[in-house]
Amino acid sequence: MLNNCQVLAWPRAAKRLAVITLDVVLALVATWVAYALRLDNTYYPVGAQWWVYGVAPMLAVPIFVRLGLYRAIFRYTGQAALVATGKAVALYAGVLTTVLLWQQWPGVPRSLGLLQPIVFLLLVGASRAFARFWLAGLAAQSAGDRGRLLIFGAGSAGAQTAAALGMARHYTLVGFVDDDASKDGRSINGAPVHVSAKLLQLVRDEQVTDILLAMPNATRERRNQIIESLQGLPVHVRTLPSMADLASGKVTVQDIHELDVEDLLGREPVPPNADLLAQDLAGQVVLVSGAGGSIGGELTRQIVLQCPRQLLLLEHNEFGLYAIHQELEGICKSRQLSVELVPLLGSVSNPERLRAICDTYQPATVYHAAAYKHVPMVEDNPGEGVRNNVFGTLNLAQAAAASGARRFVLISTDKAVRPTNVMGATKRVAELVLQALAQEYPATCFSMVRFGNVLGSSGSVVPLFRKQLAAGGPLTVTHEEVTRYFMTIPEAAQLVLQAGAMGQGGDVFVLDMGQPVKIMDLARRMVQLSGLSVRDAAHPTGDIEIAVTGLRVGEKLYEELLIGDNPQPTAHPRIMKAHEPFMPWAVLQRELQVLLQVANANDAAAIKAFMVQHVQGYQPA
Repeated sequence: MLNNCQVLAWPRAAKRLAVITLDVVLALVATWVAYALRLDNTYYPVGAQWWVYGVAPMLAVPIFVRLGLYRAIFRYTGQAALVATGKAVALYAGVLTTVLLWQQWPGVPRSLGLLQPIVFLLLVGASRAFARFWLAGLAAQSAGDRGRLLIFGAGSAGAQTAAALGMARHYTLVGFVDDDASKDGRSINGAPVHVSAKLLQLVRDEQVTDILLAMPNATRERRNQIIESLQGLPVHVRTLPSMADLASGKVTVQDIHELDVEDLLGREPVPPNADLLAQDLAGQVVLVSGAGGSIGGELTRQIVLQCPRQLLLLEHNEFGLYAIHQELEGICKSRQLSVELVPLLGSVSNPERLRAICDTYQPATVYHAAAYKHVPMVEDNPGEGVRNNVFGTLNLAQAAAASGARRFVLISTDKAVRPTNVMGATKRVAELVLQALAQEYPATCFSMVRFGNVLGSSGSVVPLFRKQLAAGGPLTVTHEEVTRYFMTIPEAAQLVLQAGAMGQGGDVFVLDMGQPVKIMDLARRMVQLSGLSVRDAAHPTGDIEIAVTGLRVGEKLYEELLIGDNPQPTAHPRIMKAHEPFMPWAVLQRELQVLLQVANANDAAAIKAFMVQHVQGYQPA
C-alpha cells in the first residue's frame, strides 16, 4: 500500500496523471449518483444514457486543464484553490447543460445538467480536502519530534502564522498569548488564547520549547519587556517581520526568523525629521563614497527615497558597486522614482579620479563613508590605513570643495576618541583635516558625524555570534568587561543625513547611542533566547560555552563619543554637537606631508609617533 511519502516522491507528470484519472472516475460516479437521485430508484444505464458517461469527463478534464486546476499543489490547497474549482465546475455545468439541451437524448433528463455538476463539485472538493490533510504530513516530523509552540500575539498576524505552521507540521501549537485581557479564554481555530500574565506559567506547565513573537505593531519597549521576561527559560524565541513586510497579508513559515538585532539590544528609535532628511537631497546631485559598504549602502537607500536628481555611487570594489546599483535600480523601479543612478568605480586614494568625477558631475552634497574600519587589519597595515582614511578624506574633500559642493559629511567613529589603535587615530586625523578645511573653504560646509558600532555591518558581533551558535559554539568574547555602543544601520544612516543638514561648518556631531552594552551579556542573552543554556564553571552541563579570548591589539574595553565634556544639544533629540580643538590648515598641511612620507614607507613606528604627537589621547597598544 502506498504511503504519503511514496506519493510525494512521484514525478510531477505522474501526480497530474493520477489526479486527472481520479477526476475522470469522480465524473463517472457523479453521473451515476445524479441519475439515481433524479430517477429516484436504483439506476442501471440504458440506451442513450451511456452518452452522458462519456461526455461528462470529456468536458470536465479540458476545462480543469484550461483553468489551471492541475497546477495546484494539493497539500497547500486553500480557499482560493477551492473557489477556482467552484468556478471551473460552474463553467462545466453550463457547457454540459448546453450539450444536453442541444442533443436531447431520449431517457436523459435535462435537469441532469444541474444535478450532476453539484454532485461532481462535492466529490472533487472532498478529494482535494482529503489530499490536503493526508499529504500535509509527508515531510513533517513525527509528533514526538515537533516543538511545542506558543504564539505571542492573538491578532491577524498570529492567526495567519498558526495556519501556516499547521500546514507545515513543524510544531504542535500550544496556544496564543496576548496583552488584551478581553481575549483570555477565547480560542482561534481551536487553540486557546491566554492573557500575557500567564506566560511564564504556560511555558512551564505546557513544556513550551518555542515562542514566536507575532506582534508586528508592538513597540520596541514592549518587545524588550517580553524578551527580558523569557531569559533563563529553555525556550527558543523568534519573531515575524515588521508590519511593512507583512503588508501582503500572507504569512509563511519562511517569514519566521531569529530575533532582530534591535530586539536583542534596541531601544525605541526616534522617527526621522522629514524636512531635515530632504533638505540637501531632493532634486540635487549627491555623491556617496564607499557606496557598496554597510553604512554607505544604507545611506544610498535612504537618499534615493528623497528623490535626488542624480545619485553618484563611488566604490572601489566592483562587485559591491554592482550589487548596490542593482538594488537601487530595483527600489527606483518599484517606487517609480525618477533618480539617475551613476555607478562610479574608483578609489578615494586616487585624487585625479576624484577631481574628474567632481568636475564632471559637480555634486552638491557628498557623504564620505569610504574607510578601512577593521581595527586588527589596519593595525597590521598602518600605511594603507593612513592613505585610505586620512588622505582619501583629504582628496575627496578638496575635490568636492573645488567643484563647488555645498556640503561634505564625513562618517566618523567613536574609536576616534582617545584611540588606542591606528584605525581610530586615522579617523581622528580625518576629522582634523575637515575641521581645518572648513576655514579654508567657507563655501563648503564640512561636518563630521561620530557614532559607535552599527548592528549587522561586516564584522559586527551579532552575525558572528549567530554563526558560532549554529556551529555549536563556543561564542568568543575578547574580555568579560568589554562594552560597546550599538545602533542599527538604518537609524544611523538617517541620523547622519539629518546631522549633515544641520552643519554650519567644522561641526563634530555625536549621535546618542543610548546605553553601552556589555558584550558578555549580549552573548549570554543570545544563547538563552535560542533555547539553550550557557556552559560555565557553575553550569558544566550547559549547551554553549562562551570563551574569553583576550583583547586584540589596539582594542579598548570601553568606547567614548566625546573628547571633551561640553556637548551641546541640537534640534534633534538624538544628535549632539561637540566643540573640539583642531589645527589651522597651514600648520596641519605641513604635518600631513610628514605623515604621507612615513605612510608610503609603511613605517608603523613613525606613524604611531605622529599619532601620539597630533591625536589627543592616543595611546598605542
